[in-house]
Amino acid sequence: MGQRPNLLYILTDQHTQKIAGCYGDPLAITPNLDRLAARGVTFDNAYTPAPLCTPARMSLLTGRYPSRQSCWTNSDALASDLPTFAHAMGAAGQRPVLIGRLHSIGPDQMRGYTERLVGDHSTNWIGGHGHSLGPLDKTNDPFRVSVERSGPGQSSYEVKDRDVTAATLAWLDELAQRRRAGDDAPFCLSVGYLLPHQPYVCSKDDFRRYEGRVGAPGLPVPQREHPYLRWWRGHTETLDVPDGTVIRARTAYYGLVTAIDRMIGQILDRLEQLDLAENTLIVYASDHGDQIGERGLWWKQTFYDESVKVPLILAWPGVLPEGDRRAQIVNLIDLGPTMIDALGGPPLPNAEGQSFLEVAKDGATPWLDETFSEYCTDGMAPWAGPEPVQQRMIRRGRFKLVYYHGQRPQLFDLDSDPHELADLAEDPRHAAIRESLLARVLADWDPGEIARRMAGRVPDKRLLQSWARTVRPPESYRWLVRMEDNWLAEAAE
Repeated sequence: MGQRPNLLYILTDQHTQKIAGCYGDPLAITPNLDRLAARGVTFDNAYTPAPLCTPARMSLLTGRYPSRQSCWTNSDALASDLPTFAHAMGAAGQRPVLIGRLHSIGPDQMRGYTERLVGDHSTNWIGGHGHSLGPLDKTNDPFRVSVERSGPGQSSYEVKDRDVTAATLAWLDELAQRRRAGDDAPFCLSVGYLLPHQPYVCSKDDFRRYEGRVGAPGLPVPQREHPYLRWWRGHTETLDVPDGTVIRARTAYYGLVTAIDRMIGQILDRLEQLDLAENTLIVYASDHGDQIGERGLWWKQTFYDESVKVPLILAWPGVLPEGDRRAQIVNLIDLGPTMIDALGGPPLPNAEGQSFLEVAKDGATPWLDETFSEYCTDGMAPWAGPEPVQQRMIRRGRFKLVYYHGQRPQLFDLDSDPHELADLAEDPRHAAIRESLLARVLADWDPGEIARRMAGRVPDKRLLQSWARTVRPPESYRWLVRMEDNWLAEAAE
């Protein structure tokens, strides 16, 4: 292979790792992700750097944890002088293209990409002009209504993803024409999807595929629920969701996973039909997961594996083995460096993430099985609550510890307790590992300093919010949300 490789990188939103056939779910209809896994390497312990959209995505771009780039919330703008994986691709001679979701806040809506199509459904600005989902309004946020107003129907999110798919297919068609005309430059294409992020509303056909088959959550609310998680469920008014409502929302989530799998399949099919698959690294990942009612929790925003683990599949014919799995603990901050490594780009100078390309090639490659994730708030988002929090998770080997500033931690042995039902944090037999992990979590991460940094930025952000609401600055790469595209086929309970 003398030619430089191509990249097709697909990132979805809120796909919990376990809801896919290739991750062992017997119900999930995901033939396209399954065939991608059969052709490549599947990572079983991939984590997000933050169980929230913008910080997770910006960390993925830069290879840095949120605290290293001061981007913790969906209203934090990443500094534009921080290099991203797309900048590295451009420096290597590529022309990185993005079709679909980026979720960047502020004037920089490219982040190193040279071309962008379709754009985001959400505003570029803190306090910018939002959108209404009509009868599904507020169901895209962590409010009880998102579980209640669920089921068969349609949301703008799925409509947008259809547009992203159509634009991607058209782009590939144009690329094939250029190839036939003699242009053999490698391509570097990122595709950003919204699904299966709530609203928990899917098409009638996809809902019927699962209706009567998806049951209640298998994991109960812990008898000794952590006080923060109890508060979170109370704050989001999800302490007492009726069983029928829970099952309906879960059924729709499965339908959304199948819908996005079908769109991915269209892209994979077109890639092969146009003879563009050769020497192409295909990457599939999601920015974080969704708890879909397990332990009484919904959405993301916690460190249980349903929220913080992500699917990750890499396929590269002739370079990576086929049908292999990896147990190594990796993070999305490692994904950018890995793609840069694969395409021969310059490393990101100050990235914390490391390339796991050699691990993908050979499972015996040495690797440090340790990673982190963090969740911090500043009181600006109404759904997050008025009191800021500073929380961080470490996964090292078989153990996971969750640090809650000002409250007791959680500790789980994922080998003996993969469903995280037995909190060992106060078990004297695990005191040594608890103290070791607590020391590691806080070694380079000061919750007090983070609280001060975030609080100091709030007045700036509030002024920018007021500016955007008053001035209504122009939006770039904005996809139009239409209220009439949102509806439920049946009245919600």
